[in-house]
Amino acid sequence: MKLFMVHVGFYDDEVGEGIYESHINFFVAAGNAKSAKKKIMQMKKFRDKKMHIDGIKEISSVDGYEVNLIKSSEQKKSKVYSYIESKKL
Repeated sequence: MKLFMVHVGFYDDEVGEGIYESHINFFVAAGNAKSAKKKIMQMKKFRDKKMHIDGIKEISSVDGYEVNLIKSSEQKKSKVYSYIESKKL
């Protein structure tokens, strides 16, 4: 498995009457970019917001470190640092 970042765009009628394009990145584990695209397009949120894919990036290394995905039997929650917590770092 490889790690992919899928950059999606969408127009939300609840924000600025839908004139502004919003963007979000989804991270997905897949064997290849085509499989990553398929996974994202099957997401309920993707379909409900009528999102489109602006780009897909395979992430194989970060700051000189190789990215290796290891299958886990449990879903672990990641630590999210709030705006206030981030400022204090």
